[in-house]
Amino acid sequence: MAMPYPFTSLLLLLFVVPLSQAANQSPLPLGSLPAVPPLPLLQALQTRAPGSPGWQVGPASEQPLRYMLNLYRRAADREGRPRHTRSLGTNTIRLVQATSHGGQPWAGRWYLQALTYQMEGQPEVEHLLRATVVYLPSLSLPHGRLLCALELVMASEAPRVLLSPTARPRHGWAEVDVTPYLVLGNSSVGSLALRHVCVRAGRAGGHDAPVAPGHPFLLLYLNDTQAGLTPLAAEPHRHRRDTGTLAHDLPNYLREHRGEKSDCSLHPFPVSFAQLGWDHWIIAPHRYNPRYCKGTCPHLLRYDYHAPNHAVVQNFIHQLVDANVPRPSCVPYRYSPISVLMIERNGGILYKEYENMIAESCTCR
Repeated sequence: MAMPYPFTSLLLLLFVVPLSQAANQSPLPLGSLPAVPPLPLLQALQTRAPGSPGWQVGPASEQPLRYMLNLYRRAADREGRPRHTRSLGTNTIRLVQATSHGGQPWAGRWYLQALTYQMEGQPEVEHLLRATVVYLPSLSLPHGRLLCALELVMASEAPRVLLSPTARPRHGWAEVDVTPYLVLGNSSVGSLALRHVCVRAGRAGGHDAPVAPGHPFLLLYLNDTQAGLTPLAAEPHRHRRDTGTLAHDLPNYLREHRGEKSDCSLHPFPVSFAQLGWDHWIIAPHRYNPRYCKGTCPHLLRYDYHAPNHAVVQNFIHQLVDANVPRPSCVPYRYSPISVLMIERNGGILYKEYENMIAESCTCR
């Protein structure tokens, strides 16, 4: 029977490198795309992988990377499954780093830095829901503190607007909502201009060397309408079938009812991103285990298989009427999403949830 997703055929794949050799493999050179098994998540990620001319991934800035990694750990577990307690409100978050302008930002006790965030080239399927700028309003110095604020630079000669924090996330970060300045009507503007202003405040006579406070970064909360496979059609609610009267018609009922090791069941299939040479741009998780369904569908399809009525009838036809009619196939029944944290070609950092990427249970259909 036709399968909605290719998980059940994973055993037929000839993978690039055996998992036992993963630790001894060095990453592939930047600019080359390795052969990728036809798994849905890997095919989706390959479109973002290094390989096009000019694609150079350097180390991400420490503060933005730490912030996004903390966000990821709160939103997903070690295997990449999104936590039920997450409150992101979207499936995609893009961190955009600023381009700085001007020369020496320090002038005495004051730090003034003009910043621009470019947002051209956003995919059409990613719809902007909310935008915030995250920065550290206060940094400790040996002889005092560095106090910082953000000013919005408007077009022409309009006065600058002092931005007030709307939320204080963990670890002292302040967050400013800039959504109204990025959305005009039903479209988004291409850039955002800010001025990062800091002043050294401390005890009289204290002299601290100039310390760069680190650039604030822009977070775009986006809804990706194509992040993952098409959701499975919901199974209609079915009452438990009464199998007592059917047992007299099927041989080996008791053996099948206990369940054999060869019965349709879920199996692991871990794929390491290091094997693909992708571990230099995929931050988390370290591997992907889509899992697959394999095995023989029992003569009597038990309730826990969630098999549709058509599969039950087909099974009876195969056994009692015509053996040329194939038995139902063992395929995934329920899927879960996976969250991926990755570095993009422009040095930004992307959190994205891909739907229907991990098989969670099997059925016969």
